Formats: sequence, structure tokens, C-alpha cells
Amino acid sequence: MRIWMAAAGVGLALYAATAVGQPVKKGTPLTLERVFASPDLGGGQPQALRLSPDGTLLTSVRPRDDERNRFDLWAMDTRTGQWRMLVDSKRIGSGAELSEAEKMQRERDRSKTGKTGILDYDWAPDGKSILVPVDGELFVATLDGNVRKLDGSKGALNPVVSPRGGFVSFVRDQNLWVGDANGVARAITTEGGGTVHFGEAEFVAQEEMHRRTGYWWSPDDRLIAVERFDEAPVRVFTRASIGATGTSIYEQRYPAAGTPNALVDLFIMKPDGSGQVKVDLGPDRDIYLARVDWTPDGSALLVQRQSRDQRTLDMLVVDPATGQSRVMFTERSGEKSWVNLSDAYRPLKDGSLIWRSERDGFGHLYRWKDGNWAQLTSGDWVVDALVAVDEASGRLVFTGNRDGVLERHLYSVNMNAPGAIIRLTEPGWTLSGATADSTGTRFIISRSNPTQPRQTYLADANGTRIAWVNENAMTGDHPYSPYLPLHRPTQFGTIKADDGTTLHWQMITPALQKGKRYPVFFMHYGGPGSQDVSRDWPGNMPLRQFLVQQGWIVFQIDNRGSDNRGKKFEDAIWHAMGSVEVDDQLAGAAYLKTLPFVDPAKIAIYGWSYGGYLTLKMMEQHPGVFAAGISGAPVTDWALYDTHYTERYMGDPTRDAAAYTAASALPDATRISDPLLLMHGMADDNVFLDNATAFAAKMQAANRPFEMMLYPGKAHGAAREIHPWTTMLDFLDRHVKKSGVK
Repeated sequence: MRIWMAAAGVGLALYAATAVGQPVKKGTPLTLERVFASPDLGGGQPQALRLSPDGTLLTSVRPRDDERNRFDLWAMDTRTGQWRMLVDSKRIGSGAELSEAEKMQRERDRSKTGKTGILDYDWAPDGKSILVPVDGELFVATLDGNVRKLDGSKGALNPVVSPRGGFVSFVRDQNLWVGDANGVARAITTEGGGTVHFGEAEFVAQEEMHRRTGYWWSPDDRLIAVERFDEAPVRVFTRASIGATGTSIYEQRYPAAGTPNALVDLFIMKPDGSGQVKVDLGPDRDIYLARVDWTPDGSALLVQRQSRDQRTLDMLVVDPATGQSRVMFTERSGEKSWVNLSDAYRPLKDGSLIWRSERDGFGHLYRWKDGNWAQLTSGDWVVDALVAVDEASGRLVFTGNRDGVLERHLYSVNMNAPGAIIRLTEPGWTLSGATADSTGTRFIISRSNPTQPRQTYLADANGTRIAWVNENAMTGDHPYSPYLPLHRPTQFGTIKADDGTTLHWQMITPALQKGKRYPVFFMHYGGPGSQDVSRDWPGNMPLRQFLVQQGWIVFQIDNRGSDNRGKKFEDAIWHAMGSVEVDDQLAGAAYLKTLPFVDPAKIAIYGWSYGGYLTLKMMEQHPGVFAAGISGAPVTDWALYDTHYTERYMGDPTRDAAAYTAASALPDATRISDPLLLMHGMADDNVFLDNATAFAAKMQAANRPFEMMLYPGKAHGAAREIHPWTTMLDFLDRHVKKSGVK
């Protein structure tokens, strides 16, 4: 469920150092208008960072100074630190309207929503050219500045250069197209159309499984594994996208919980489409194609097959000549649990496999070889990403929270002699990303902490910084520099849940005056796969600081069911959404009410998406505890949400109806008696507007008062703009503070 807390990243990342207009005086208070203006108060952030194959260039996309939503391709010489523009998107782009298919893919990848120009690219293996998609067409750019368009690429999706550089491939018109680097591409599948797609990832793969593609080149360019999916069995929903000037009606195939998924097949073929072989995925058609990879020598295809109930994950080894498969190993969940998917794995040249598993209760790295398992990391902490593997030395580099749940660091361990784990990054920081060259001799590391927005640097094999990619120091003309004197520190602490589990909280307070009590802006998300309490600089830090300057205490707590604390902590929500999360958030409220500087009658709760759902459940189950609540884009009935996400935690509604009824926010809607503001984007294709209207109808039928704000044309990220926050603060001023909030 790729849904975010509202304002998780307000504003847009620009490289301009100061806002347009007069310089801002040091110590100036924040305004809501400035929080949402450009440039981003967190400083300009490079995106889509990559190292060239030889490591001499570091490439990224960055927004234009004259058009904040349009991005160009830039490169830094790693030897000199000098930047230059490689491709000007306006010089080669047409500004044409994107195809509906590409628009939908971008909606699945929230980081690309609303942006144009160059958002992604793919290096050729020889490092001499780059495949660049711009405005729905493909271009090949060389390092000397020459750019040429690939004929026949209009409307291309998922473009890549093949591993040996012999071909360029992409999806168009629901078929896979392949061409050599100098020629016109042609479709190597021809049956795509209607409900049938080749080379694409189906809806739930994109939205919930974090799989963006539906085809995979063998490392020697000889073969391609190609997914075929047919949406014919998927239920058609009629969805109205209500805009400011009209309404569009979409017949959207949406696999709601308990209903059929798309039928998925996998084929292996040559680059010209000949020699097609169908992969044996087993007799059960109702499965998920989770991951597909080739072994390093291209002799076999590795396919992860996940059962519909997500309690079993099989690793299949496929013979590319025949399509026959066998099970290499199986991951199974506990009785009241599920198997999480991961990208932290790597097939090795000797036939072994590095694999992340939660079989001991925490996510750790293992090595599978000849049917035997060797555990490489262990303890009450989690590995979250495998960053680099140097097979020659046996060195693995990964990210995890071994030094405490509030921080994420880069570590190394030797897979041939596991034991000592070496931390490669400084304490006191949280990594937001780490990438490496093929063997881990160079790293691109992004980090932040509560006093420093995200920085990015180039590091050597030991994690030592070689050069800043973006130091982002809050000095001089940094956008946040004028506001730094009023920046308030983030405090951290713990309380106990009702079963004794430790829960982490974070809080920012105004400069406390003796004897004064303050209202609380209690933020929450609380859904699985998330962690909010962390020693980092969240994208909405300036918004939090603005709220604090307006006299609010800003508070968050991570409840059971959320991520990075092990399976027992996460499994607490199994078939019980809206239960322990509510209890743990309530424990946070009870703790707040013990603090002498908190006004216990003025605690307001706010959440978006899963957080919006929790707002409703908390207000239904505990009337009178909170002064008011704000619920943004909530799921009110889990039967309305998709299969892969919902069934993972709640089971099949046709067999577990009682669990769905208990988790729904609709049956007890009329128990809400405290002030409520309900908000939703009217073009939301993630959490459908039906969720909000169903809830509103319940309240209206019972003559229950509440407030509602709908956003025409806005999707799930509606609260990334200023008006929702103006509305929220006005609501809280009237119902909680009862004094001016400016």
C-alpha cells in the first residue's frame, strides 16, 4: 500500500539557494506560505543518482531554475567534483501529452507525480551513452553532448539498454519492442491489446509488490523473460474522477480484496521474439509473480512465486531451454503471519545465493549453497537493503538498524567468515539511501538527522567521504538558514504498550514557559511497512517547525504493526487492523496527559491514508479522549482496497468476513461525537473516494455533525498543497486552540 502521510515532502526540490524576492532576515518566523513555496526549505536534492559503469561520472536529474517541475540530466566528474549538464530536456523534448499508460505508471511511482522532462535514464554498459526518456519518447545521449531520437519509440514504457549493450527495449501498445542501438525497434510480441499486456507489471505488482517491470534480459543478451498478464478476470469498477471543470468516468479494472487477480504467465524468448518457451509456474493459476532474475551466467532463470495468501514464497529455478521449473527452497510464514517480499538478495557466480529472510523473527542475511543455509547476520535488529557484493573478497555491504531502531547505517560483513559486522557510516544519522558500483568500491550515501536536512556524498569502500554530491549546509544562502535560529530540537523517548512492548516516540515542543500548558498536534500513520519515529529530517520538518512556532507540541509514536522492529512487532495486526495500533496510539495520548506542560483537553489527532483510517478508529473507540480529529483519504472499508495489500494482513474477506467487519470504520461511524474534519481528493485512484462518501453517508443518516473538504482533480497526495493545511489549521483553531493561528 504505497500511501504516504500528507506533507511527507512538501514543496519541490530546487537548486536555487534562496526564494524569489528580498533576502529573509535571520530569526524570521516561518509562515505557512513559505513552507509550501519554492525553493524547498530542506535544500535542493539530487534525484535518480547513478554511477557510470567506470565510476568516473555521477549522474542525477535536477529541476530547472526556470521551470520547477521539469528535470534535466546532469553529471559530476568524480575526480574533480565538477558538474555539467548532459541533456537539456527542453532542447530535445516536445512537451507532448503522455500516454494514459505512462500516466498510470507515474501515479504508481509517487516520486514522479506532476513532474516532466528527464525523470529516469539507463547507462549503456560501455559507459559511452545513456538511454534517456523525455516526454514519452526515447533518446540516446553520448557524453560529448550529442543526442539522437530513437524512431518508433513514442509512448515507450520501461525502456532499458540490454546488459551487453546490443539492444534497446521498451513496452508500447501493450507489447514488448526491441531494436538494436542504431535501428528502428519492432514488436517482438503481437498479441497485446484489450485486456492482454506483455512486458508490463500488473497493477498490484506496481502498487504493492514494488515490481515496476514485466521483462528481464539475460546477462548475455541472448534471451528475454517476458511477463504476459490478462486482466479479463479482474472486476471492473466505475470510478469518477471529479475535476474543477468536469468529471471523467473511468472503467478501471481493480482487484479488490477477495476478487480475482489478473492471470499471469511468463515466457522466455530470443530478442527477435522467436523460440518462445512458456515457464512452468505450477498448476495453481491464482499466484503472484513476485520477482524474476537471471543467474549471473544466464544458465537459469530464478522466479519467486508467492501464494495468494502470501504465507508461502517459492524460489523456482527455470531451465530457459524448456521452461521446466523446480523449487530451490521455500519461505513459509508462521501461523498468524505472512512472508514479506524483499529486494535484498543476490545470485552469485558460484551458484549460491545471498538472501534476506525473517525466519528467525528479524530480517537478516543468509547464504544458500547446495541446499544448505548459513546465517550471516543475527540479532534483534533488521537488515533492510543489500547494497553491494564483492564476490572476490566475500564482502557484503548492507543497510540496517543494528545500532538502534532510530538510526539506519551502512554495514559490511564477510560472507565467507561471518562474524564481525563493521559500521561504515557515522553515528547520529539516518540513511535515506545508499547505492554502489558493482563490487562496492564507491558508494553514494544520503543521510539526515533532526538538525540537518538530507546530504549526499560519494564515499570509498570504507564509507569515508571522498566528495560532497550535495553538502546542503544550512549556512549562507541556504533556504532554511534564516529560520534556523528558531529551529526547535526533536526529543525522543519510549513508553510501554499494554503487553510490555517498547514503543518509540518523538516530540518537538515550543520553548516552554513555566506553568504554561500547550495543545498537541498528534500525528500518526501507523500502517505496516512504515516507520515514522527516526533520527532524521523528515520532508515535512519545516511544517512541523511552523506548527511549533504557532504554539503546538508536535508528537508521533510508532505503534505495533509498523516496520523495522521484527515480525512479532509487525504481526500484531494480523486479521486485526484498527486494534493494537489504536491501543498504542492511545497509550501515547495517555503519556502526553501526564506531562505538566501538555494541556490534556487540547490534544488533536491527524493522519492521512492509513493514518486517516486510524483517526476514525481512535475517535470511534475512545470518544472524549481527543479534542478533535482530522482524517485524510481514509480507507473506511478494507473490502474496497486491493488484494495483495489487504489480504496479506486481513485474509480473504469471503472467508474472514468477521475480521473485515471488525476492522471497518463504517459500522461504528456514528459513535464519533468529537469534532471531525474529513478530507479526500476527488480523483484518488488509490484510496477511492467511495471510502469517504460511504463514511459521510453514515454520519449524515444519523444526523451526526462533522466537517468535510473535498479536492476536485486531486489524487491521493492532495495534502501536499497549502489549502488543506489552511483548512486544517482553521478547523483546529475553532475546535482546539480557540485563538488565532496565522
